[in-house]
Amino acid sequence: MSRQFIETEIDPISLEILWNRLISIVNEQATALQNASFTTVVREAGDLSAGVFDTEGNMIAQAVTGTPGHINTMALAVRHFLKQYPLVTLEEGDSLISNDPWLTSGHLNDFTVVTPVFRKGVPVALFANTCHAVDVGGRMLGADARQVFEEGIYVPIMKLFRRGQPNEDLFRLIKQNVRAPELVEGDLRAQVGGNEVGGAKLLEFMEEYAFASLAPLAAAILSTSERAMRAAIAELPQGTFHHEIRMDGFDEPITVKIAVTVTGSDVFVDYAGTSPQCERGINVPLAYCIAYTTYPLKCAISPHVPNNEGSFRPVHITAPEGCILNCQFPAPVGGRHIVGHFLSTAVFGALATAIPDRVLADGAANIWITQFTGKDASDKAFTYVFFSSGGMGARPDKDGISATAFPSGIQGVPAEIIENVSPLVMETRELVQDSGGPGKFRGGLGQEMVLSVRTATPVVHSAMYDRTKFPALGFAGGESGALGDFFLSDGTHPHPKAQYRLLPEQKVVLRLPGGGGFFAAAERDPELVRQDVVNGYVSRTAAREHYRVVLRDGLGIDWEATRRLRAHQ
Repeated sequence: MSRQFIETEIDPISLEILWNRLISIVNEQATALQNASFTTVVREAGDLSAGVFDTEGNMIAQAVTGTPGHINTMALAVRHFLKQYPLVTLEEGDSLISNDPWLTSGHLNDFTVVTPVFRKGVPVALFANTCHAVDVGGRMLGADARQVFEEGIYVPIMKLFRRGQPNEDLFRLIKQNVRAPELVEGDLRAQVGGNEVGGAKLLEFMEEYAFASLAPLAAAILSTSERAMRAAIAELPQGTFHHEIRMDGFDEPITVKIAVTVTGSDVFVDYAGTSPQCERGINVPLAYCIAYTTYPLKCAISPHVPNNEGSFRPVHITAPEGCILNCQFPAPVGGRHIVGHFLSTAVFGALATAIPDRVLADGAANIWITQFTGKDASDKAFTYVFFSSGGMGARPDKDGISATAFPSGIQGVPAEIIENVSPLVMETRELVQDSGGPGKFRGGLGQEMVLSVRTATPVVHSAMYDRTKFPALGFAGGESGALGDFFLSDGTHPHPKAQYRLLPEQKVVLRLPGGGGFFAAAERDPELVRQDVVNGYVSRTAAREHYRVVLRDGLGIDWEATRRLRAHQ
């Protein structure tokens, strides 16, 4: 392909080459951010997203690393930044910041940083990223606040850097309000650095191909993605598909009702009938609802179409004002993921009627977030947060994946790293036998962790856990996964979404839920059941009672007894 960029038309092969260069650029942006990060939340868990946007605020491409709750809210957020600071008011070296839950990613712990890129004095693009801050002050990360004002420092859209110089007043203000100022400041500077790396690589790319502007390439990418998304939607059965899910809530259960309507090449999602917003911090701003609705729709309808502004255009999402998926300021939102991550189960449940071979059974759905704050054995103040995951739901042709975060995609941090950077001790970490929902394809297993803290004084444990009352349901005859549980070594059960004081001699047991199965368990290949028993995933009792497979003492299959048992189920 000629290095001279022809603006009138881009042929498909050239477009593919240019597209992959953009992906490599945003991947470098994300990698630079992770390498510079001060925290395991970003560095190891990958709770971040990064992307490049055109001068109108349209997302063109995103990094492979990232979570839908960040990248898909960022796709909406950059326009808010440009409304507050039009490009004509920005200069080289500027970077903008906000953690406004209603304009960015749904709660105060996520900071979004946006940096414009200039070529020969003219703005040509913007790079943006969102990262979870280890602390933002307030009550600390949790779900038990009653207003957003309690949940931490609230930063409106403003400049973090001006002409390459840090806004020291803002940095001082943020650091004064958080429990881990060095870590928070370090990650904010890493966010700016990641954007600058992306910008530098983009300018090299534009110089190499003699791009005067990025606009024609952006238009080609977005229009191609939109056409592909519309073509995929047009192949779906037409009509409206309903579903309803229930989750634990804070003090009472939450109901989410969904109607997915396919009309031509457009999809309309309506959450009318969903529970109203509540007094505790599990409410979801609309942008976060949109993010975690768009993602499972794309997974089921068009997983190979790039995730950008073009692929979003045929999808239209509404939720009534004041419902828990479109909460109104100043509702508390610290644990918005507790409800928001369940939207994948609502979407898949609705689509199961239309495209049953392209959805997942219910999974654990949301990550369990655990935060401890206090003083370690040397009387030094600390705060540490980590994420863990239960089992994914089974697929129509494969087992669910164990201890894996879906839909967030956030990784678990190794026990060795947790123990190295905090006073926490991971005494046990293992998969929970029989927790995956039985089925022809088994649900993913949950995991159990036993934690203690090396400290001489009580510490505050902020818990954010769900699926302790309503299990992950199986699909098409598959059975439910096991419920989660959370208790202390003395047998007490603290509230799964509130703070309490953990005494030095107490241990915490987290037993995460399993995913639902797909198709009837008696249809599972007996050899796969035998392997599950050998691996410890399924007990011999469950093999007989759920899968109708009889094993001998040596764990060989008793084929005659198995055939008899399955014939009389």
